Amino acid sequence: MEIKKGTNKFYISNNENQTLAEIHFVPTGEERIIVDHTYVSDELRGQGIGEKLVSHIVNYAREEHKKIIPLCPFAKKEIDKHIEYQDILNK
Repeated sequence: MEIKKGTNKFYISNNENQTLAEIHFVPTGEERIIVDHTYVSDELRGQGIGEKLVSHIVNYAREEHKKIIPLCPFAKKEIDKHIEYQDILNK
């Protein structure tokens, strides 16, 4: 499944407005993004899609030289459990 870049989100779907899975972020200032929501539909659950979405947002933050403020509980849990993601946390 292809993860696409939309307006302030990465998503899986044929239509950006009706996603099957997504991770949403809000730019805040020049150096930070807030990850505020992750969604995976019932049909895609259990396939590691949420983890892949978090990986995408981490890579995006690195490419854009931004830090992440993970307000979404799922994204926070994933970032906290991966030591290799700690460099993108806003501390």
